[in-house]
Amino acid sequence: MKVPMLDLVTEHAPYRAELQSAFDRVLDSGRFVLGPEVEAFEKEIGVWIGTPHSIGVSNGSDALLLALQAVGVGPGDEVICPTYTFFATAGAVARLGGVPVFVDSAECCYNLRADQVVAKIGSKTKAIIVVHLFGQCADMDPILAAAEKHGIPVIEDAAQALGAKDKGRQAGTMGTLGTFSFFPTKNLGALGEGGLVTTSDAALAEKIRMLRVHGSKKKYFHEMIGGNFRLHELQAAFLRVKLKHLDFALDKRRANSMRLMTELQDKWSAIMPLDSCVCQGEAPSTEHKPGTILLPFSCHSGQGEHTWNQFVIRVTGKGNRDAIREKLATEGIQTEVYYPRAMHEQECFARIVTNYPVAQILSSESLALPMAGINFALLSGL
Repeated sequence: MKVPMLDLVTEHAPYRAELQSAFDRVLDSGRFVLGPEVEAFEKEIGVWIGTPHSIGVSNGSDALLLALQAVGVGPGDEVICPTYTFFATAGAVARLGGVPVFVDSAECCYNLRADQVVAKIGSKTKAIIVVHLFGQCADMDPILAAAEKHGIPVIEDAAQALGAKDKGRQAGTMGTLGTFSFFPTKNLGALGEGGLVTTSDAALAEKIRMLRVHGSKKKYFHEMIGGNFRLHELQAAFLRVKLKHLDFALDKRRANSMRLMTELQDKWSAIMPLDSCVCQGEAPSTEHKPGTILLPFSCHSGQGEHTWNQFVIRVTGKGNRDAIREKLATEGIQTEVYYPRAMHEQECFARIVTNYPVAQILSSESLALPMAGINFALLSGL
């Protein structure tokens, strides 16, 4: 590909020597699991996010699993979550025997509809998972208010949203627990796998630390059933290096996204899908000509910060998204579809028959573009 979705070799080049030094430091230490590098990273990332407790874990999927287990989700418990998300969100619920209760997406930011979350709280609701999709926070206030009223914990799936804010509040600090992924494609990516759980609750933090080492505080003495969910020293060392460069990286992504917005408006006559946020209600009925390019919409203008983990447009009309994707591929421009099938449409959740119209539209029309390196002269001819 002339223009990949993400060029990690180029991204790491400016601090390659720092990464190599981190590798040597871990190799020379002889400590490879839950040692000083993990402890240092937990402190540093906690300061950066602004949370009192940060627990490094094996990956983002396991972070979700641990968060759910920590708040007591088990067989038959219902957990409200979006249907338009990566599989790990609903998968973690099902792995514990819980029942995902899906809600539809908002047409503005693609995040879950806050009003549907509130409406679906019931007697079996054990937790709510709010996903901050593509680097933008969901509408948290009505969800947090309803959760507090009913005594339900809120887990923020912030795998794609490290550094995103809602009314000045960092993703991962608003709910009961926050979970993060350090998969290599994330804005803060490891050179392998890694994850994080955040909380302001000291008791929950201690529980997470125990659960990540088979439910033990003292070696060979197990107070609960956990698992092997430990962050490796080497990945922590790499993440410490990249954390020092994260503010610059996020600023660069924001600048690239604004440039891409302007170019798409100019070259493809792209438009905003809506005039205002509709996270708490139905979008006004709007007919767009097939093939119209709809730009990513920010619901937190002036109050929050989008971190642009993905730049996701919509191409309206059946088959038009795939046609544009094929044309871009012939020019060497890589794209990605997040996500071609919503959770309620997955075979493993086939028992769920409720209709989620916005999620289904997003699955057929969304297209993620690379954030940098596109020759916009090519775009004008597509």
